[in-house]
Amino acid sequence: MSSDTLSVAALPVDIAFGCVEANLEAARRAAADAAADLLVLPELFSTGYTTDPAVMHALAAEAAAPSLKTARDIAADTGSAVAGSFASADHTNRAFMVLPDGSATFYDKHHLFTPGREQRVFRAGSGPVPVTEFRGWRVALSVCYDLRFPAWMRNRNYAYDIMLLPANWPQARAYALKHLLIARAIENQAPIVCANRGGSDPYGTYDGCSYAFDHLGHPAFADGTLTATFSLDAIRRARTSHPFALDADDWTWRT
Repeated sequence: MSSDTLSVAALPVDIAFGCVEANLEAARRAAADAAADLLVLPELFSTGYTTDPAVMHALAAEAAAPSLKTARDIAADTGSAVAGSFASADHTNRAFMVLPDGSATFYDKHHLFTPGREQRVFRAGSGPVPVTEFRGWRVALSVCYDLRFPAWMRNRNYAYDIMLLPANWPQARAYALKHLLIARAIENQAPIVCANRGGSDPYGTYDGCSYAFDHLGHPAFADGTLTATFSLDAIRRARTSHPFALDADDWTWRT
């Protein structure tokens, strides 16, 4: 079923490191309180992050299957698509988008955060950015640090209509996060929704860093909420009147 409008809610759950069942329950509660076509959970929503590979891999073995099952359960119960990322059993930071019928698209985070020693913990994915059809919209998926690499997220030939970004981005770099999101929305003529985690951990504090911007780079969350509604017709009209993608440089994926 196609729809001109798509509502997207960010769910900035406060992740308790290593407390898998508590984090899954927090995700279920946040989803129950939201009302949107698409629900976006944070990066590593079921475990949190540590630079210790052995600890992270043990958590992944415990959490990967329940994380995906929880996402599928939420999608089935709410009728919404659900996106986020979890630590996979094969040592990647795995983003997902699950549809209400249980089908799923996956993407292993390609850019691993060197200052946070993420390369010690996870294996980088080889991409490219996946696009999923949902209610007439083409939905793309990246993860957190990917945002800093515009060529990787480039909307070649308008391949996607909206970008989702599960994130674990601290307040100390919130200025960069906000303005990189605005830039990606403007240059790709596509809305972008960042669902950042809440709370804090040894690496920083995260509250207040979930954002949504429309295809013109304007703030898109409705007043007092973390839900945004976008119009596909408005996006297409903007691309028709200013078809910037036609003038873009051509290139191919390299890994």
